[in-house]
Amino acid sequence: MLNDIKKDAQTRMAKSVEAFRHDLTRVRTGRASTALVDHLKVNYYGSDMPLSQVASVAISDARTLMITPWEKQMVGPVEKAILASDLGLTPNTAGTVIRINLPALTEERRKELSKHVHSEGENAKVAIRNIRRDANHQVKELLKDKQITEDDAGRSETDIQKITDSAIKDVDEVIKAKEQELMAV
Repeated sequence: MLNDIKKDAQTRMAKSVEAFRHDLTRVRTGRASTALVDHLKVNYYGSDMPLSQVASVAISDARTLMITPWEKQMVGPVEKAILASDLGLTPNTAGTVIRINLPALTEERRKELSKHVHSEGENAKVAIRNIRRDANHQVKELLKDKQITEDDAGRSETDIQKITDSAIKDVDEVIKAKEQELMAV
């Protein structure tokens, strides 16, 4: 029973770290990455489809993304999706190929993005601490119902804290890695 609580907490914390890592793929660094446009939805015959299902996305060089729609008439909707997105990028179209040039980041923009990464990291840590609180609450409920001893409860809370510390350390490492990626010129 206690092992289930600990495993559940560990699994949920790992998912929080992974979700944070995935969210950071959208933060634009100076380099081109196909993850920048993964979240874009394109109007495809009246329904919103992920960009990856209507076009191929490739990196042509360090600062250029190349998007090639499967169908010629999809060039316009793909351009509209890019312009309407929160990326702040302008597509350049040549025939059926859409190129997105990523400008070099200014020092000010790098610091701004770094702050954003830190605040997202703090949100991930809050989520992890909430999971810890839930797990500790479950342990206290078991203690109150006399299903476990005080010693078991104390050991479980210590173990849950160790799991929490490990997850928070993972978040800190992700933040540090993203910051180094942002600050690399």
